[in-house]
Amino acid sequence: MAYKKIKLANFANEFLPSANALSDEAKSVNLRAFKVLMNALGVSMSEAQKLIDKRRLFCNGEVVSAKNQILRGEVELISYENAPRGEKPIFDNQNFAIFDKQSGILSHPNGRNCGYNLCDEIWHLFGRKACVAHRLDKETSGLILVAKNTKTLTAFKTLFEKRLIKKEYLALVRGQTPREFVCDEPMNLGAAYDEVKTRMRICPLSEGGKEARTEFQTLEFFEDLNASLVLARPLTGRQHQIRLHLFHMKHAILGEPLYGLEKTDIERILDKQMSATERVKLTGAKRLCLHSNRLAFEFEGKNYDIQSKRNIKAEFLRALGL
Repeated sequence: MAYKKIKLANFANEFLPSANALSDEAKSVNLRAFKVLMNALGVSMSEAQKLIDKRRLFCNGEVVSAKNQILRGEVELISYENAPRGEKPIFDNQNFAIFDKQSGILSHPNGRNCGYNLCDEIWHLFGRKACVAHRLDKETSGLILVAKNTKTLTAFKTLFEKRLIKKEYLALVRGQTPREFVCDEPMNLGAAYDEVKTRMRICPLSEGGKEARTEFQTLEFFEDLNASLVLARPLTGRQHQIRLHLFHMKHAILGEPLYGLEKTDIERILDKQMSATERVKLTGAKRLCLHSNRLAFEFEGKNYDIQSKRNIKAEFLRALGL
């Protein structure tokens, strides 16, 4: 997905009706960031707020971060342009679709320098009102749910909040795991969290941790690799939940680019400055060996149970360099 800056105004004066006749207070109101967006784009206040929250509005080259900020100077907005590659959903109906995302693909544009992401396909096929109902980490592959309209998105968010959407993941991890095991350690944002967004952390409830529970089942042990293929069922939906729980239990996912690494190595991986060979040596795989394999839920009185058709075990093994 490419982006470009489109000029909205210079000093925003072109949006002031009879600017010279307005009081200073009235001019100030019309120069506020949200008002400039509403006037220029014909959007609602909530839509203007979303654009500001996504850091897509600029004044004199600087990001506008507050909706009431007075804009004086050249006002620009980042506009994304679709560049679809022809990926199709594996399930599609009038209200939602499900894609089987590849590892290394963002589920949503994440800023000014964003390249191809799943929204290139979503917006091309279904229009700009369609969006992902949840997100997968860039390196996590597998099933991701897309709502085609606001009503469906709201319904899915409620289902996720009430934990009524069953999710299953497959992961290739270090060591031999028990046949069945559970991790219910609470978690929260890491105390040393910074711009690299390096990690969540295990954190007691008494210190602000949030409830998190993941059930695991071992499917296969590869003795020659000292690695296990496990099925993970997250019963809560915390960021990095499966990754952090497995790392905490000394069974880190092969290819893990964040947990257990030095910050300099994390940055090199995120910035794509580390070769595949070096990454395999450091983390065990060229990619994070985690895959969203199944989504099951009820929607508008009908049960859906969608499973990935990919041979993910083979993909994981190829990522090890085998």
